[in-house]
Amino acid sequence: MQRLRKALAWLVAVVLLLVAALMLFLALFDWNRARPLINEQVSAALNRPFAIEGDLRVIWKREPGQQGLSAWLPWPHFAAERLRLGNPDWAQGETFVSLDRVRLRLSPLPLLWRTVSIPSIELGALTADLQRLADGRANWVFDLGAEQADGEQPSPWTLDIGTIAFDKGQVKLDDKVSNTRLDAVIQPLGEPIPFAEIVGKNAAERLAESSARAQDYAFAWQTKGSFRGQPLTGSGKVGGLLALHDASLPFPLQADVRIGATRIRVAGSLTDPQNLGALDLRLQLSGNSLSQLYPLTGVTLPDTPPYSTDGRLQADLRDASGAIFRYLGFNGRIGASDIQGDLTFVARQPRPKLSGRLTSNQLLFSDLAPLIGADSAADKRARGERDSQPTNKALPVTEFRTDRWRAMDADVRFVGKRIVHSEQLPITDLDTHVLLDDGTLSLEPLRFGMAGGALDAQIRLNGAATPLQGQMRLRARDLRLKQLFPTFAPMQTSLGALNGDARVSGRGNSVAALLGSADGELNMLINDGAVSRGLMEIAGLNVGNYLVGRLFGDEEVKINCAAADMGIRQGLMSTRLFVIDTENAVIKVDGSANFASERLDFTITPATKGFRIFSLRSPLYVRGTFKQPAPGVQATPLALRGVGLVALGVAVAPAAGLLALVAPSAGDEPSQCEPLLQKIRGG
Repeated sequence: MQRLRKALAWLVAVVLLLVAALMLFLALFDWNRARPLINEQVSAALNRPFAIEGDLRVIWKREPGQQGLSAWLPWPHFAAERLRLGNPDWAQGETFVSLDRVRLRLSPLPLLWRTVSIPSIELGALTADLQRLADGRANWVFDLGAEQADGEQPSPWTLDIGTIAFDKGQVKLDDKVSNTRLDAVIQPLGEPIPFAEIVGKNAAERLAESSARAQDYAFAWQTKGSFRGQPLTGSGKVGGLLALHDASLPFPLQADVRIGATRIRVAGSLTDPQNLGALDLRLQLSGNSLSQLYPLTGVTLPDTPPYSTDGRLQADLRDASGAIFRYLGFNGRIGASDIQGDLTFVARQPRPKLSGRLTSNQLLFSDLAPLIGADSAADKRARGERDSQPTNKALPVTEFRTDRWRAMDADVRFVGKRIVHSEQLPITDLDTHVLLDDGTLSLEPLRFGMAGGALDAQIRLNGAATPLQGQMRLRARDLRLKQLFPTFAPMQTSLGALNGDARVSGRGNSVAALLGSADGELNMLINDGAVSRGLMEIAGLNVGNYLVGRLFGDEEVKINCAAADMGIRQGLMSTRLFVIDTENAVIKVDGSANFASERLDFTITPATKGFRIFSLRSPLYVRGTFKQPAPGVQATPLALRGVGLVALGVAVAPAAGLLALVAPSAGDEPSQCEPLLQKIRGG
């Protein structure tokens, strides 16, 4: 027993002596002699050339705050100078990252399960050259778990880093996938800037309540180059400590970037950067057109006048259904119109989706023109777009960007509470629901308040079909004539209204192509109105001014009823019934408008009532094109005078759609159109 005790005592003494010798060796060892072995082992672990070219020192000391065995084991604290990590074979250049100095501490126990655990690392004078090829290979991706091409087993080692502190640095990016080339420089600020000083006191307090107090801004950065082929310049500020594991420690961000004509300004924080956990930023956007955001963000937005917005961007980048971006409480302007609301963008599969609600308290109607291609060539050039509209064409020929429609879905409600427009078109408000689903764009409804009544439309454009298929239904009810023409005094005593229905469907990738192939019909009744050359001038209808002058001279003439029933077949709109009943004549219109060729061919034939004398001795015509109509007088004498509707060839049954539009003028007043339609119906 005595011998056993002595043997155990000697064994313990030997072990302690060996540990002491090991500790003395580790403390006194010149670690520069180990650099070749370290370089070799790290190169093998990372599958990249690695080298420590400067001095290497190791200091051993226990780590405060540890428990168990880790509390007793000393941790190595490394300091190395002039480090270089190489590129993979396929990348250009030899160096991926180089550093003037690195300081880190290493947790020893995880080495037993082949994990290199570095709770913190300090990087000095970082230089990085980031590259990604068109096939997706990126030199910043380390395939540590993948098998090697030569059949070798994957590296059994993993790398785990807690926080990264850094100072000045230079970063280059050449990304063939996104067609992006950037050069960025990071420099320490002379004096740290408090987080609240840039983002505002309220935003800083809100962040502190939800997670932790953000660190100060410590570094300034600048960059230039190109993003997705567009020139880019930018500057901003960031914090000095990036916490890869502590999701509660916000990393401050601030940026002011110009990409082409678009300016993006953000200020706020990023949390859990290793997993791109969450963003909470103030986001300000401005540019020439919202559509120019598509190549930058992938979000399909319409053509607009110049815009600017300011709101709060929140992002949850780890949601199971896809990253979620919320632009909350934003406000701004589009053209001269105000805009505010909330939008949510979900990067889901198979397509991302944009949803939300937008409101404009005062919307200029001219700011809606780019949405339908009705803006001027000068406006297009101001947005940096090419004007493809031929000078001899009136219908927009610009093709719809259906490839963008298939890139995402949308569900957005837009309300324009007050629309500002000239007196020629008294639209008061707008309400529409925009739906985009797998390439099909719907506006259901598209509703305008107009002249005391309502103009409702339902539009559906199937961009998934080739060519595009389009359908439109339009319903106008109770548009008061005195409000339609508020500056025309004779109309102010009128109690009449305009009612109408239209149904159109066609195929084509532009407004011109859709109408050029359209089928459908148009029904319209105008009840109890007045007309004169002055009214045509107010409405801007030069051809109407000519016709009214020929028919009625300079007098103001009361219209009892105007009834139109038009059929549309393969882009040709023809009159089935078009009659205007005035106080001294009945006027019949025959002919067609060809939307494919944009040509007009109408004949206007009047007949007097009673014994009134009409000075017009021949029918009128309107020919020419939509862009340049050519009115004139037929060479054939007008033989019909005072012989009524049957002689004018209008003794045909009016369409059921026309009869459905008959309504009282106001209150209990009878419709002025009902007698006309009954007379036509009775022959």
